[in-house]
Amino acid sequence: MIYLLIAVLAYLIGSISFAVVVSAAMKLQDPRSYGSKNPGATNVLRSGNTLAAVLTLIGDAFKGWLAVWLTARFVHYLGGQYGVGNEAIGLAVMAVFLGHVLPIFFRFKGGKGVATAAGVLFAIHPILGLATAASWLIMAFFFRYSSLAALVAAVFAPLYEVFMFGFDTRSVAVLAMSLLLIYRHRSNIKNLLAGKEGRIGQK
Repeated sequence: MIYLLIAVLAYLIGSISFAVVVSAAMKLQDPRSYGSKNPGATNVLRSGNTLAAVLTLIGDAFKGWLAVWLTARFVHYLGGQYGVGNEAIGLAVMAVFLGHVLPIFFRFKGGKGVATAAGVLFAIHPILGLATAASWLIMAFFFRYSSLAALVAAVFAPLYEVFMFGFDTRSVAVLAMSLLLIYRHRSNIKNLLAGKEGRIGQK
């Protein structure tokens, strides 16, 4: 029962689409109606409103961090009492990420999950988050493709996790999250190969 509650709570937290919420609050066009039609920070940036994009990025990252951090604190302080182990953290990782890509509040049409995945990794350990974010930043700086940077970061994230902390159920969750993130970028992969992918900051 506890595991179900953790999964449901994490999923509901993940289902809050900050791209849609921030755009509506700032009276901007719905991000699902222009550009890549992806409700994420990169597409919101195409609206020309940098503040909205930054708030979206922070919000989506924060919800990933919050769900995993709350679960980790619960496991640490009350896990023994309720018979809940570290596998609950892996469950929260997948649930909050699935909430973002398949949000119940927005007809199961969500974003690709880059910012939320980043928040999840920072919640697992700040060094893990920083290492993965550095991989994204390096690729984004040199190539100016957010999608390419996300794909490279997704490949390295589970490798960093195993290298730093060893292989366990949480590693499986991080790997599954990365694979789903890559799958969500399948149209971007086609555009990259065809030379049609939009660059960062392009309207």
